[in-house]
Amino acid sequence: MPGPTVSDAERDPIVGIDLGTTNSLVAIADARGPRVLFGDGESPLVPSVVRYADDDGSVMAVGADAAATAIDHPLSTVASVKRLMGRSVADASGDVPFLSYRVVDGPHETARVALPTAEGNRIVSPQEVSAVILAALKARASRELGRDIRRAVVTVPAYFDDAQRQATRDAGRLAGLEVVRIVNEPTAAALAYGIGAKRDVGSQTVAVYDFGGGTFDVSILRLSGGDASEAHDRELGFFQVLSTAGDTRLGGDDIDHALTRALLAEGGVEIDRGSLPPEARRSLATFARDLKHRLSEVEQTAVRLDLGDGRVIDRLVSRDDLEAIAAPLIDRTLAACKRAINDADEASGGAVEIDAVVLVGGSTRMPLVRERVGAFFGVEPYTALDPDSVVALGAAVQAEILGGARKGSLLLDVIPLSLGIETRGGAVAKLVIRNSSTPARATEMFSTSVDGQTSIKLNVLQGEREMAEDCRSLGEFHLTGLPPMPAGVPQLEVEFLVDANGVLRVSAHERRSGKRAQLQVVPNHGLTAEEVDRIEAESFAHAKDDMTRHRVADLITNARLDMKWIGERLERHRNELEPGYAADLDRRLADLKAMADGAEADWRSVDADAFYHAKDELDRASVRLQEVGIAASLRDDG
Repeated sequence: MPGPTVSDAERDPIVGIDLGTTNSLVAIADARGPRVLFGDGESPLVPSVVRYADDDGSVMAVGADAAATAIDHPLSTVASVKRLMGRSVADASGDVPFLSYRVVDGPHETARVALPTAEGNRIVSPQEVSAVILAALKARASRELGRDIRRAVVTVPAYFDDAQRQATRDAGRLAGLEVVRIVNEPTAAALAYGIGAKRDVGSQTVAVYDFGGGTFDVSILRLSGGDASEAHDRELGFFQVLSTAGDTRLGGDDIDHALTRALLAEGGVEIDRGSLPPEARRSLATFARDLKHRLSEVEQTAVRLDLGDGRVIDRLVSRDDLEAIAAPLIDRTLAACKRAINDADEASGGAVEIDAVVLVGGSTRMPLVRERVGAFFGVEPYTALDPDSVVALGAAVQAEILGGARKGSLLLDVIPLSLGIETRGGAVAKLVIRNSSTPARATEMFSTSVDGQTSIKLNVLQGEREMAEDCRSLGEFHLTGLPPMPAGVPQLEVEFLVDANGVLRVSAHERRSGKRAQLQVVPNHGLTAEEVDRIEAESFAHAKDDMTRHRVADLITNARLDMKWIGERLERHRNELEPGYAADLDRRLADLKAMADGAEADWRSVDADAFYHAKDELDRASVRLQEVGIAASLRDDG
């Protein structure tokens, strides 16, 4: 008689992984509920640290073991690598002085780590380092669950762009894991809140404030219906992200950096590659983090730093000192919170009221952070969930839903920045607007502006400005092999598809010829903090000029097409027109051409309304010319 069958979910469970800047965790949600996986005598947290061998660059230790020997092996121990994921060396320039290991240029300007070996440097990518951490988490989960783990939901900061999400996927694949879903960290935290609150969630608007080691995110979510009681088989309900904002270069590491700079300044030392050896930089990083943690528990502590050459810092450091240093960084997080609230108001069609604030990330353990966040939102932050483990638990809940073991929760995440393509004149046609829910699909029709084009270049852009030069190019691709056709005749359908992981795919289809092309957008590196700040702030500061410039660019393109068609018909049928009417069309064509030429040279030099009216009046005046042309065509056919 056959034994009991094992469900697919039991046979091949999906785990949830929080791949963090400072620490990482792996969790599972099953019949026992969501929980972090770790063995007896182990910490739930796995430090995101990898030590490589000095002789051949092979992996020597991962996690706590690697962190314990980091000071003795500064050049071959890699920490905080998440801040290099999908980035260039220029992007990482603010972090490099505080890293004990070397960061070098890799292919396509991407950041790489140079590890010293007996035969020279071994160059590894951030994805490879992250893969080692993921492999350790995979091994831990396999051991604790007694079966080989092959699939995972992995979380990323909400503001990770396509390059950083792809880098995370690549790291999973290198670790032998299929990343079945990428979930934004604040969204995962909200899922965990829905379970951890142990009560009926009802309908709530929740702010998730995620201040981790390397990144900051805030998301405003609407939680509707569902149940978070002990009855595990109840539905979770509807989770909709209304808005998100953040900074991928703002985290606890930056508080450590600021604290380090302040202390070293007292000793007359500037932290750069020329002034401190790798051992000192590694020691300082550990020292600053430990000092920050102590001052979150006590009001003051004694500090003694021997900087060499007789330079010694020996004094008491108070919590007030730390808070004064951290305050500008906390202010930056609250500015992002204000943007998220404003966007949520717009998405909801009215002012949203925050019912709960969920704190995520180790940096939220600082008393000042909790105080300032509570004052900003007017709600006492919810602290029943461990801020270090809440993201991993939420990822596990999403993994359980995907595995079919839990009744479905409808989870709608959002796109942090608008996506579009460059059009004639350098304007941006936005197809997917920021804070649109994922997955998202958008299509739009375009055509050519030059006769006989046999290929079309599509420049895919990300940003909030109206002109391509002010946005970030995510990639280009060409649709080639088109039959030559008059301008305006080709029918080019462009489709943007953003999947549930936030990864963009672009396709183009020229309907008349049947030609197709597609691209999975993988840009060279991600957004810097300065770019995110610029994208959001300048989109407001320059909104009026941007809209005018976009309008003028479109007018130039459309006016030149009109002038081409009307000019050709005028020359063909001039002898059939009254001289005065033909002369009026000539004058209008010349005036419109002068406006278009002037606008092309300097868009500010033209009155957009006058430009539009000149084009519109030419179109109206040419109606009789079109009638003459139609009559001529009918005579020819007859």
